[in-house]
Amino acid sequence: MALVVYWYDFICFSIVAAAFVGSLWVLWRKEGASRCDDESAYESLLAARPDADGFVRATPRAHVGSNQLWTSCWIRVHPVWLVVTRFVSFAVMAGFLSWDIVEWDASIFVYYTEWTFTLVMVYFALGTAISVYGCWVCLSTPLPENSARGQSVKSEVEEGRIANSATYHEKNVWGKIKLQSHYAQEEFQKRAGFWGYLLQTIYQTCGGAVILTDIIFWLVIVPFLSNSHLGLNMLMGCMHTVNAVLLILDTLLNSLPFPWFRIAYFVQWSCLYVVFQWVLHACGFTWWPYPFLELNTPWAPLWYFAIAVLHIPCYGVYALIVKAKNSILPRLFPHDFVRSY
Repeated sequence: MALVVYWYDFICFSIVAAAFVGSLWVLWRKEGASRCDDESAYESLLAARPDADGFVRATPRAHVGSNQLWTSCWIRVHPVWLVVTRFVSFAVMAGFLSWDIVEWDASIFVYYTEWTFTLVMVYFALGTAISVYGCWVCLSTPLPENSARGQSVKSEVEEGRIANSATYHEKNVWGKIKLQSHYAQEEFQKRAGFWGYLLQTIYQTCGGAVILTDIIFWLVIVPFLSNSHLGLNMLMGCMHTVNAVLLILDTLLNSLPFPWFRIAYFVQWSCLYVVFQWVLHACGFTWWPYPFLELNTPWAPLWYFAIAVLHIPCYGVYALIVKAKNSILPRLFPHDFVRSY
């Protein structure tokens, strides 16, 4: 092994191992069907199981509907706009990542920034594909005008009429969208499924990871640890700003929930990166991309513990952004906004 291990390094190993095992325990407690909390509106994507034909007949409170993956939380915003936003975000980030690779070559992927940047790109790419498929199913599924199901939904819309013509128009527009997507759910209401589950877990991992990446860069690296690779320039500034800006923009449009327990995936993502660095150095890599990950200093356990604890407020910052969205915007736009919970 090229990596020299000191006695205090075992404390660092223990911190990472404890974080990873703890995250697995949280997922075991929260993602399983038998561990659901009936008071929560989001809960686990694995909570309900489809029938033999693939459909969920009884949708429990824990269910995350497939329509949440591709519809906007804004009533007047057509789902196509979410497709456009996600695709443009992917294209912009792909351009910056390509610029980064041309500037520094593929070795730039030793940095956590590039890992997270790529993960956000994967989220936008997958989100674009799911949004396109959702829109296609909704638009290509014919509405049975004479069906009892269609009439019942129409009657629900009719019952919501009030004297105010502007409010009625809003409800009528939303009712038509409901009617169209309601029958489409016969084709698309399988639960979120594997790809939907993957989309949500990547989204919630990215939420914490972009905050962690940008906070460390702007508050630690730029003031104290700048060097030839980590110095502030236009490319580095964009790489540590665009990721958060585009993800928050998507958050303001999408209908995805942001439960606290999925901080476990964020922790596992960071643990995977740290183990990757350990393996690289054990195989002969000679320098550390981030000085606070070095193992050849007695201060290493303190740094590792501080970074581990920092995951909580970083994920909390993004959770607060989502909570603020669902708390403030419904008050400002009561007829245009639907909470994602």
